[in-house]
Amino acid sequence: MSFEGSDSRLDYEKSKEMARSADPAVRARLASKKDLPPEILYFLAEDSDAEVRRQVANNEAAPELTHSILARDEAEGVRSQLAVKIAKSLINPVRNLPEKSRQMSHDALSQLAADQITAVRRALAEAIKDVPGAPADLILRMAGDAEIVVAGPVLEHSPVLTDEHLLRIVKAPVADGARNFISKRRGVNEIVSEAIVATDDITAIGELLGNSSAHIQEKTLDKLVDRAEDIELWQAPLVSRTSLPKTAATRLAQFVAENLLEELQKRDDIDASTLEDVKRVVRARLGGEEFALEDEDNLPAVAQDFLQMDPPVAMVQRLFDSRRLDGDMVSRSLDAADYSFVLAALLVNSKIDRKIVQLIFTDKSAKGIVAICKLSGIPVGLIVKIQQRMGRVPPKEILKPVDGAYPVTQSDAEWQIEFHAKLVERMS
Repeated sequence: MSFEGSDSRLDYEKSKEMARSADPAVRARLASKKDLPPEILYFLAEDSDAEVRRQVANNEAAPELTHSILARDEAEGVRSQLAVKIAKSLINPVRNLPEKSRQMSHDALSQLAADQITAVRRALAEAIKDVPGAPADLILRMAGDAEIVVAGPVLEHSPVLTDEHLLRIVKAPVADGARNFISKRRGVNEIVSEAIVATDDITAIGELLGNSSAHIQEKTLDKLVDRAEDIELWQAPLVSRTSLPKTAATRLAQFVAENLLEELQKRDDIDASTLEDVKRVVRARLGGEEFALEDEDNLPAVAQDFLQMDPPVAMVQRLFDSRRLDGDMVSRSLDAADYSFVLAALLVNSKIDRKIVQLIFTDKSAKGIVAICKLSGIPVGLIVKIQQRMGRVPPKEILKPVDGAYPVTQSDAEWQIEFHAKLVERMS
């Protein structure tokens, strides 16, 4: 049987005749017609051939009553096709439907969202992921799917998800990798970003750093830069990220892979002074001058000039007495390269003789510097930077925290100070 004059409307009797054809190809072609009477399409929705039913599932003219039938179809391809069609109808509704018809479509979508076959749920997720008018209950169900190929597209794109929804999923994701997709959302705000960082999910944080539209607080970026030396995954997105904290570029230049150094130097959003610092560090690393502290014979002459200055002990003592001297203040001074202030803070907190402290820093003693920090009560997270920036300790000798704690005991720290005190006595 042919489709002569297929562009013209088929008469009712001819349509019924073709719907009963023994040739499934004829029935499938009929099912694709947009001008068939609803009852013919309803009849074809229960056809024995899956391709015929798939054509009905794809036909915008098919009545909503067919949705409930096809949503339970035994063929995966039919159910997937129906999911795509209904999702498209949410984007561009072709007609105003009565409440009962809308409910039928909603029920069909809910059925498909609970489909046992992942491919069906995935097809629905891809079709509905960025639809503003998608039903909230359906989006939430898919966002909480155990399969990331289903949850991921919705988590990354759906405008229906609120910050409250996202925060709940960040805290307790069902699918592995769910946080990664939330991190890639356009315009992630600071509240959601902070929640992602708080999970310490390394890959999700890497995605967040690589998302140029994500809003991240400067103090949070500072902390991530400090940790990036040990987390290579973060280095490239940090180097490329706009609006870095003032000292971040210089700090990154000290440890990122050489292939990233050129990109770091090409940034056009950092001031001239910082750019010069970056270039100096790069020259040192690549040329042997070693700002990054591997070849101490080639250190710049001003590397430890803070030891030749009078530290502001009186001012720091007043801050200490008024309980305003804390780890954050020391950290900010360290990042601003105000090493004289940090030295004064170490002296005031530890009550160690200035000559002993100066000798330890002059000798670039990693154990001695860590001992001073421990006895000063300095946050353990700062000991690496103090060794690097003020102590100029070679990278291979730097002592790092162990399980978030100081790598020396109280007695070891006290012994280091006693040992250097005896050296000072011999030198005087």
